[in-house]
Amino acid sequence: MDLKSVIRTIPDYPKKGIMFRDITTLLTDARGFRRAVDELVQPLAGQKIDKVAGIEARGFILGGAIAHQLSVGFVPIRKKGKLPYKTIAESYELEYGVDEVEIHVDAVEKGDRILLVDDLIATGGTAGAAIKLLERAGGEVMLCSFVVDLPDLGGADKLRALGKKVTALVEYEGE
Repeated sequence: MDLKSVIRTIPDYPKKGIMFRDITTLLTDARGFRRAVDELVQPLAGQKIDKVAGIEARGFILGGAIAHQLSVGFVPIRKKGKLPYKTIAESYELEYGVDEVEIHVDAVEKGDRILLVDDLIATGGTAGAAIKLLERAGGEVMLCSFVVDLPDLGGADKLRALGKKVTALVEYEGE
């Protein structure tokens, strides 16, 4: 199965000139969803992972399924103000401003080996902040996994420059 065949492209969303890669169609396709989860788990063969961390919101869906398959815990990485308990946060730059991601202070234990998951890597701002946050909390991000990479935007390269291994199931170049 070609995973691109079950990922919908929406032109001019959220603004003109953007080709939005919508994985909700992959999630509703049972075979596609299963294949994506299996392929995201495969690079971890033989490695010890303690937790899966997923970035809000589609990273929750993928990360939860992967954590279940690996029989490990799940850490939700949320936008500022969404978690009910004490949190730690990491800021990152947006095109027009700054945003923050948070985790609960007790979500990661010192030495936890973590898989970071999200649906898409574009500029790498959110994922880079998530890595810094998880590692400041005492964890070690072993792998960053995405369904979609937009290599022209350089996000995966930014994560590699942080010393992280990055995998993606499909790429959309120059589109």
